[in-house]
Amino acid sequence: MSEHDSPPAGLQVQLQTLLLSTADVTSFLQQLAVLSTQVVTSEGLSCGITMRCDGNVTTVASSDERAERLDETQYRNHGGPCLEATDTGQQVISQDCQTDPRWPPYMARALREGLRCSLSLPLTAAGTTFGAINVYEFDKPHFFGETEQRRYHLFAVQAAGALRLATRQHKDSVLLSQLEAALNSRSVIDQAIGILIGRHQLTGAEAFDLLRRQSQNSHRKLREIATDLVTDASGAPPTPGNPFDTD
Repeated sequence: MSEHDSPPAGLQVQLQTLLLSTADVTSFLQQLAVLSTQVVTSEGLSCGITMRCDGNVTTVASSDERAERLDETQYRNHGGPCLEATDTGQQVISQDCQTDPRWPPYMARALREGLRCSLSLPLTAAGTTFGAINVYEFDKPHFFGETEQRRYHLFAVQAAGALRLATRQHKDSVLLSQLEAALNSRSVIDQAIGILIGRHQLTGAEAFDLLRRQSQNSHRKLREIATDLVTDASGAPPTPGNPFDTD
């Protein structure tokens, strides 16, 4: 494979930078859609990114409204290249929308939008296809030759891996936030238990049971009861727990 068959080296660097610098998955997907229009040179390219979520397919990002409308038309009519790529895990190409007999309801709308040809590539990682990159060309038919197809194939492989890492990082950050919240809650409760032990000469178990009963009787969360107790006793909000160190 020659260097001409690969996506531009600068594009690969941009993809890596995007993965490292983007704070959330939504922003990552939106910038990935725009980046997908730069794999090859053309003024008429648009891109939509389809993903399967809870058994349904949806466009999670698009470079412009045309791509989003074409994606949505396929979902409404239960047929089209991006759906086929997602379902089969195989590349789907339409070299000339004016003569392609597949998916008539979708093709009718595509022609009204001015679409000339398209390329849909599956997003597959760890053996599972979870979506597709849909590239739409509005300038001329037969745009996606062998070189363009190979470049997009390699880009889709790289994008799928980056997207898998991005979603994993997002899940990890959510989990970390949940763990820190649990730690802070435990810290507040422990401070309240300490106050009750000193105030009423209780054991730790007796102090916790007292907090629990107050929570049940007042229909408030245990942490809220503990926070009020600590604040009233010290005149200041509870001290939060130490954050998790991820470095």
